[in-house]
Amino acid sequence: MSREEITRYSRHLLIPEIGMEGQRRLKNSRVLVIGAGGLGSPVLLYLAAAGVGVIGIVDFDRVDDSNLQRQVIHDITTIGQLKVDSAKAALQRLNAFVTVNTYTEQLGPESAVALFSEYDLILDCTDNFSSRYLINDACVLAGKPYVYGAVFALEGQASVFWENAPDGVGVNYRDLYPEPPPPELAPSCAVGGILGVICVSIGAAMVTEAIKLLVGLGDSLLGRLLIFDALEMTYRQTSIRKLPKRQLITTLVDYQALCGLHGNTVDNANHDPCFITPQQLHDLKNPNVVLIDIREKTEWDIVRIPTAIHMPKTPELAQYIKTHFVDGRSLVLYCKDGSRSDALLAELQQLGVKLVQQLQGGIIRWVREIDPSQPTY
Repeated sequence: MSREEITRYSRHLLIPEIGMEGQRRLKNSRVLVIGAGGLGSPVLLYLAAAGVGVIGIVDFDRVDDSNLQRQVIHDITTIGQLKVDSAKAALQRLNAFVTVNTYTEQLGPESAVALFSEYDLILDCTDNFSSRYLINDACVLAGKPYVYGAVFALEGQASVFWENAPDGVGVNYRDLYPEPPPPELAPSCAVGGILGVICVSIGAAMVTEAIKLLVGLGDSLLGRLLIFDALEMTYRQTSIRKLPKRQLITTLVDYQALCGLHGNTVDNANHDPCFITPQQLHDLKNPNVVLIDIREKTEWDIVRIPTAIHMPKTPELAQYIKTHFVDGRSLVLYCKDGSRSDALLAELQQLGVKLVQQLQGGIIRWVREIDPSQPTY
């Protein structure tokens, strides 16, 4: 290390468990971070500050106003930029000794294993189950350990997964979640919200685990799940053990299909009678149409279509609608982006309700195309 590096990292060098040898290991390490959002922001900043030599960032998204409440690596001057570019600039300002590689392609089964093979450690900072299963399976095939983190509303969790860990103690994400939950039971932060500072709490735990793995110190969270509850301000742990019957991971699959995601944002409203576009709904002059908003009250309070009836989605909602609204009137359902209304539409169809459609793209598309004076979220 150069004189400047020794000065920069001197507080690490004074820790006996790290010292010069540990800092050299960080400098020679290559870490790939998937996601430059809420979790990725503190993770990337502290990896760079710690002196990790090469940091890769995977993210295809762009910085949006709604990101800035928690994604602290970005700011108002980078709104509209690719997140990887905004993050790279921030890391270069923070530490010129770090090399930053960026990847703007959406991570997919065709490229994940080859990309992961170029790095020593992977950090999963994504926010959806399909990406998590992809990352897990690619790490298993590439023989790489990875640090996992997840946040939602007022809670968070973190762990380490490493199928090929020494002494046969390895576990992977499928030992924690053998099967993905139904999409309607796995809302993202865009639907359920997130207290921004929780990203820092979990991100700090993730970077701590990353440094420990790279330097070779302490006991990692391998085989343990750390769970943070902000309301109680408690951290608790639960064990993760290999399942007696495990699915052998031999190849990567279609993870969107695995997680039951049907791509309801595809613009097929003119061809599928189950869809109605915002413009079609706006132009509709039919007093017998009932517009039903199935979002949560917090979302309803932010923005709504004035003529809608508010009925938050519950397990009993489909039966309730069938009982009270199937009297010759046509139904139009909507949520934020179409994912929840898609699930409810399927339930109603199974109950034999025929005169029902969903608003394609939900309230977000309605605001964009019909009423841009209203806020989005």
